[in-house]
Amino acid sequence: MKKNITFLGIETSCDETAAAVIQENTDGSAKVLSNVVSSQIKEHEKFGGVVPELAARSHVENIDFIINKALDESKLAIADMDGVAATAGPGLIVCLTVGLNVGKSIAAFANKPFIAVNHLEGHALSPGLENKIKFPYLLLLISGGHSQYLIVNDIDEYEQLGTTIDDALGEAFDKTAKMLDLGYPGGPNIEKFSKLGDKNFYKLPEPIINKAGCNLSFAGLKTAVLRESKNINGNQQLKYNLAASFQYTVNKILEKKTKEAMKQFKIKTSLKEKIPFIVAGGVAANQSIRENLTKVCKEIDFVPLFPNLKFCGDNAAMIAWAGIKRYKKKLINDLDFVAKSRWPLDPHAKYLKGPGLKL
Repeated sequence: MKKNITFLGIETSCDETAAAVIQENTDGSAKVLSNVVSSQIKEHEKFGGVVPELAARSHVENIDFIINKALDESKLAIADMDGVAATAGPGLIVCLTVGLNVGKSIAAFANKPFIAVNHLEGHALSPGLENKIKFPYLLLLISGGHSQYLIVNDIDEYEQLGTTIDDALGEAFDKTAKMLDLGYPGGPNIEKFSKLGDKNFYKLPEPIINKAGCNLSFAGLKTAVLRESKNINGNQQLKYNLAASFQYTVNKILEKKTKEAMKQFKIKTSLKEKIPFIVAGGVAANQSIRENLTKVCKEIDFVPLFPNLKFCGDNAAMIAWAGIKRYKKKLINDLDFVAKSRWPLDPHAKYLKGPGLKL
């Protein structure tokens, strides 16, 4: 007889301390019993980005409280869990280690199975918290540290179609906002102020847009923003115009590369219609990107799926959910599992960063 499966999830890969209790019902649907996230935006705002040592210290100070809050809200105890899942990478090692060690300690003390979760797999599976999704599907993962197209064939089975060869899209958003003095975090502010500008005012570059394949590049776009920003001289309207032009250029890049990824997906899987296209990661919260990619899906007969906004940024609900899915496939980890700063979903994919890169 099937039973519900309940997991505690822990996330500390960067600057959010998070814990959640998630239950998979017997019909395969998810039930979010709690999802607690403590953001460190205020601590890092004055630096214009995350300071790893400060982030790790904040995790140490807050993690016990956050886990207890998640358990209290779920009205369950550690003894009621079927397992414990914690992010083990990729991310900032000093931050990852905090949540990973606490998760392993809880699992050891309570004699529960432990699952080391790839943060990217958490994002990849996050729409499953609210939707039943069949494999395979096409994934665009866009965040502060990653930008890639993947075929998701199953749990732990990923094929990378393309990736950024330099900056991640989320990083480009944050750096652009910093150059325009629009505040931190940059993504929401760029989107907000772009609505006040003229998207056609600046002609910005679209790096490697005409190169074959699905690889992405945002460093040249970021450099162009830096060059143009030096001529703004405090003019607010020009700031808004540059923000709007940046957002518009990002949309054009993603539109073209997504169409290519969809074409490759159909060739590799032989699926032709009503294919799920999932956009996940922190940048997936950008409404302009969502609207633009929804139009692309209608053109090419894909079905767009975006996580709820609360599941786009770093959170532990997606980690617990990924933990449940890995647990069901018996992908259980030993307690000597170590944190990984780099942990690609497709271990066979070529690493496309560094000098002398040829596409």
